[in-house]
Amino acid sequence: MTASTPARRSRISAPVKVLIALVLATVVGLSLTRYDQALALEIAAFARPIGRLWLNALQMTVVPLVTALVIVGVNTASNAAASGRTARNAIIVFLVLLVAAAGFSALVTPALLELVPRDAATIQTFRDALSSPAVTTTPPSAAQWIGALIPSNALAAAASASMLPLVVFAMFFGFALSRQEDSRRERLLDIIRIVADTMITIVRWVLWAAPVGVFALVLVVCAEVGMSILGILGWYIVLMCMVYILITLLLYGVARFAAGEPLRRFASALLPVQAIAGSTQSSLASLPVMIDSARNRLGYPAALTSLVLPMAVSLFRITSPAQYIAVASFIAWLYGIDISASQYAVTVLLAAAISMGSTGLPGQANFMTNNLPITQSLGLPVEPLGVLLAVDTIPDVFCTIGNATGGVTATGIVARHTPTQAEPEPPPHG
Repeated sequence: MTASTPARRSRISAPVKVLIALVLATVVGLSLTRYDQALALEIAAFARPIGRLWLNALQMTVVPLVTALVIVGVNTASNAAASGRTARNAIIVFLVLLVAAAGFSALVTPALLELVPRDAATIQTFRDALSSPAVTTTPPSAAQWIGALIPSNALAAAASASMLPLVVFAMFFGFALSRQEDSRRERLLDIIRIVADTMITIVRWVLWAAPVGVFALVLVVCAEVGMSILGILGWYIVLMCMVYILITLLLYGVARFAAGEPLRRFASALLPVQAIAGSTQSSLASLPVMIDSARNRLGYPAALTSLVLPMAVSLFRITSPAQYIAVASFIAWLYGIDISASQYAVTVLLAAAISMGSTGLPGQANFMTNNLPITQSLGLPVEPLGVLLAVDTIPDVFCTIGNATGGVTATGIVARHTPTQAEPEPPPHG
């Protein structure tokens, strides 16, 4: 009995630990506020730098990690597209659907936020509780923002953490690297992968302390905002769930018109896939049942599903760019910052590019390292991300269901537009 106790404790997942920290911080913060407001503010003043240190530790990895992931992602996609017609069609379908999902989120999220009742005093208190007194947010104008898309100095962009021009440079670098001689390209890619893996290791270390960081951040907000914090976080959860559910429902229409699938058959084939995705919150764990449904329930060729679905799990998470846009829109709503149509248009493309390179990261690392560049590129404060991370576990169920549905939908589109006969094998040597 005693020997099994540590094993049982170790089974608590990182998202659950963060959620527990959120609940504890909420209970402690609200209880202190109710008991003694002055004492609650004193404890919040002590906890604030702890939360700030945790956020800074996450931010310090973003520039090298995102740059490396985008370069590797561009090369992975380029190599896959060059490996055959089926893979090339899959990459095109992935890109189109990613951009469409991000564009849909850019249209729908601001409209949904317009329906949310807004208490100006509560929102201001929430902002004051999270914002660092040393940092003032001055978002660039639309003209300045577009004019800075291509960096005049990539090193200066990295030094100032200007994520948008840095990602643009990384994409140019990645495409140019894919045109180099194979042996030279692989040597450099190995170094870049080592950099990415090293940053991911640091991110895992920082996320190990996520319960402490989240506890500190949420305690500060609860002590200063009070019960209203529950309403703000509740609206965020509803917003994200709505975005994921709407995208999943739209995928049925995409499957009907772009893949030629009868809705009843397609919905029936997806039920076991969505059940596994929702219960495990892992696209990788859903892969076997995705392949089984695609082959045996929908009748897609075995060779095609064996190629496209693993590619989809690695490169194609249709809800990811929608999440980045929705999170940034929510933060902009909190801070009363308007995002222009031109900014949304470019951010949609940036979100699609970042999502293609965000493979192999744990869920919480994905949330922080991929939302940070989008949030920073729009000139928005990043402090709310630490609090939003804590409640992202709840919408993540619908996020994974959407990703699994998107993978099967993309496979159906590729199957419809790829000849049924196998691609010719290369001629044998000699």
